[in-house]
Amino acid sequence: MSETPFMPKATAVWLVENTTLTFKQIASFCNLHELEVKGIADGDVAKGIKAYNPILAGQLTREEIDTCSKDPLKFLKLNQKTEDVQVKERKRPKYTPLSKRQDRPDAILWLIKNCSDLTDGQISKLVGSTKGTVSLIRKRSYWNFSNLKPRDPVILALCTQDSFEKALAKAKRRVERENKAKLREEKKLKANVQ
Repeated sequence: MSETPFMPKATAVWLVENTTLTFKQIASFCNLHELEVKGIADGDVAKGIKAYNPILAGQLTREEIDTCSKDPLKFLKLNQKTEDVQVKERKRPKYTPLSKRQDRPDAILWLIKNCSDLTDGQISKLVGSTKGTVSLIRKRSYWNFSNLKPRDPVILALCTQDSFEKALAKAKRRVERENKAKLREEKKLKANVQ
């Protein structure tokens, strides 16, 4: 079968538990081997897999199951979906290899010295550290501060040049907004005084 149902093993578990379909019919529908379906029925395969109801998921109809249950030579057909569901990819936390983790504080120090407009949150995102660590290094109270050497995070491969430049541009816009807000406040104060 060219198209398989969503979560085929879990669907097979449900079909074994709730229908009188043959192992061959279930195997064909779920794109599994017939012996694997037999193993599911015996409890040797798919232990701990929660059954997934293909009827509620819109992959099968009760009529289709009933028809195939009566005729063991007939095979189940996957319902054609009328609308596609888009699955958004979740952002994963940035993984930093163990060998690079000791470079993070050096990169943080470099960013604090060379890019003072960046917030602690932006620095922590770029380098893959915590705001607390960034704050401690900014205050010079980090436990190993005396041994830190400022090093470029792009060269250390802790972030890309593109993400670094985007963060700088964002910080620059934020500083410009804050300066404009200050000027507006000053103008209001002067207008109130006069």
